[in-house]
Amino acid sequence: MQDTIIDLMMRYTLRLSPEWQVEKVIMDTEDQRVDVYLSHSGKNLVCPETGKPGTLYDHRKERSWRHLDWFQCRCFIHCRIPRVQSSAGIKTITVPWADASSRVTYAYERWAIDLLEATKNQTKTAKLLRCGFNQLNRIMHRSVARGLRRRSLRGIQHVSIDEKSMKRNHVYATIVSDATRGVVIDVGEGRTKKGTIALLDRIFAKIKEDVETVTTDMLKAYIGAVKHAFPKATLIHDRFHLIQYLNKAINRVRRREVKTHSELKGTRYVLLKNEENRTKKQDEIFKIIQESNLQVSFAWRLREEFKGIFECSSFAEAKTYFELWLTSVQDAAVKEVIKIAEMFERHFDGVCNALCHEQSNAKAERINGKIQEVKTIGRGYRRFENFRVAILFFCGGLELYPQYS
Repeated sequence: MQDTIIDLMMRYTLRLSPEWQVEKVIMDTEDQRVDVYLSHSGKNLVCPETGKPGTLYDHRKERSWRHLDWFQCRCFIHCRIPRVQSSAGIKTITVPWADASSRVTYAYERWAIDLLEATKNQTKTAKLLRCGFNQLNRIMHRSVARGLRRRSLRGIQHVSIDEKSMKRNHVYATIVSDATRGVVIDVGEGRTKKGTIALLDRIFAKIKEDVETVTTDMLKAYIGAVKHAFPKATLIHDRFHLIQYLNKAINRVRRREVKTHSELKGTRYVLLKNEENRTKKQDEIFKIIQESNLQVSFAWRLREEFKGIFECSSFAEAKTYFELWLTSVQDAAVKEVIKIAEMFERHFDGVCNALCHEQSNAKAERINGKIQEVKTIGRGYRRFENFRVAILFFCGGLELYPQYS
């Protein structure tokens, strides 16, 4: 009865055909370990290359695979896999419970992926699975490689490019994402023009004509790379970053004026928050600032005027409004805002495209937040490739699970 139950369990979890048998099961209660030994009858062998029947040649040296725990005991599968002789030569047959290069079963790998997605931490997950960190890291790398092979990039029309710090000392990674789906397409090391061009060429080599818009900030390297890789696409400077530049200008004005106007102390967020997000007390403080006729008030009004231009429906309309706004900036004579306006003017077309297109880096910024969470929980990444794999694992929208043979 016990043998029958064990046999049924193994056949279900490992997808065993009638040719596979459970030879023996050894349980070590002290070590909390179960070892299951399998064998093959040598019948109905199929060559993994040709897919045609072959004859038994011999059995390989015994291999082991980690499987799902049994009643709080670690479980290991052991088997001497048959080799088949066919027209392609002598080949090791495919086992139904694991990939050829893997030393964990499909079921175990799926469980590891689920735990990783729940914890976002490899060290904690390895501890829960009672396995080595390197083994879990290999599962991550293998599942990402599998997901990248399966995905299709056809139909991507709107691309976002953003930067993300990898570690201190200004070490950055370039994040390329699908602006429609809000998932990472790939990650490049650094943020240079040459590196970004190579990254974009590698990703979009066969589908460049599909891309209609590319949204990015005003980093010179990204602008040059986009113009090189997508000469026909519309370059858009993200609205979020445009407002962020103006917010920084407002805060610089506040810091300059707070030295002579004490009422500006502690008002940074009062000025930067949207009206609907301010508390009642913050509203009262804001009204006092607005009535004081300070330059920070002019800077705030210029930012709000700039936001109004986002309602433009065409490039020509955006161009007209933008030119009027630039005139208002000169009239207000707030030097910090003038500096930002001059930068906007140097990127005139990209800014106007941002004003009349709905595309933005909003989803890219949400991705950035997820990446920061992954980086914080993982306590940073020393090697770029591990950082890239972690981003694609958690933010790539990939099909990560292994498929049974």
